[in-house]
Amino acid sequence: MMTPYSTVVLAADLTEESTLLADRMKQIIGDKPCAVHIVHVIEPLSAAYGGDVPMDLSPVQDQIQDQAKAHLTEFGRQLGIPEDRQHLIFGRPQSEIHRAAEECGADLIVVGSHTRSGLARLLGSTANGVMDSAPCDVLAVRVGEG
Repeated sequence: MMTPYSTVVLAADLTEESTLLADRMKQIIGDKPCAVHIVHVIEPLSAAYGGDVPMDLSPVQDQIQDQAKAHLTEFGRQLGIPEDRQHLIFGRPQSEIHRAAEECGADLIVVGSHTRSGLARLLGSTANGVMDSAPCDVLAVRVGEG
């Protein structure tokens, strides 16, 4: 018999699909007492543009952070997750989700997986990156189209 999960990291992109992830997570953990941590990772804009950007992106990055914090707080409130278990992190999603899972002693990571084709499949996805060398079990929930 499988031991119930005691600490779960819900890796949320804070879109409507995050609610689907949360619902699936609740199906898995059931009514068992469980510490749920929501992790949202913001990839720095400089990384998205290869680090060589001829302008200061800090005001845009600050706005993205403020909006993400507001969405994370609201999502956490809807799920009843206390603020000390809501994590807004800057960095590469795969490595930061792994780090967060290790830091909170997670035994399950729940992450969304989009169906991909062509070049996107070849390059991989956040879900694939999280599954590779994850410190615990990973539940990849299929969400969205394409």
